[in-house]
Amino acid sequence: MQVKFRAFGDYQTNCYIVDDRFIIDPGVGATSWVLENIKNPKAILLTHGHFDHIWSVAELKEELYLPVYIHKNDAFMLEEDIFNMNIPKTKADFLVDEGDINIDDTIIKFRHFPGHTPGCCVIEIDNIMFSGDFVFDGSIGRFDFPYSDQNDMKNSLKKFLSLNYDKIIYPGHGNTTTIKKAQENIKNYWLKVL
Repeated sequence: MQVKFRAFGDYQTNCYIVDDRFIIDPGVGATSWVLENIKNPKAILLTHGHFDHIWSVAELKEELYLPVYIHKNDAFMLEEDIFNMNIPKTKADFLVDEGDINIDDTIIKFRHFPGHTPGCCVIEIDNIMFSGDFVFDGSIGRFDFPYSDQNDMKNSLKKFLSLNYDKIIYPGHGNTTTIKKAQENIKNYWLKVL
């Protein structure tokens, strides 16, 4: 599986192109890079609805005529500017829940881990996980934003510990990690301080 990525905006949010077909989390200023680097676009997939992950969605949706997939609990963030950032607004085409969807003969799994946002998800494609702002290399997502919830985050971290396999994780910010490394970090630190 081929993964291209680049960090964009003040928060250095990672935008991903997977197998030249799927765009994940196109943030502030990602449009030109995506258009130059994607060959057979099929869908825009969103890990959650924060502005730094969805800023270029409206532009790319219009430019490439692509459907947008986001968890049903975060879809409102595409239409409402909750941080007053003058974000380009749009609508989701598919409101996903937890589970598998098939796009272009590829199984894409959305796993719901609320806390950072109500609809925060990780997206699994084949042997790779895209974690958005749920877990990072050595850290976890913040839960002090509007619509965040510390209790939900704690429960989601416990749920994440039940995953009994390993995959490389491409997070919303920073460097890659793995499920097993993230689980160790959660067990040894985060669940003790939450």
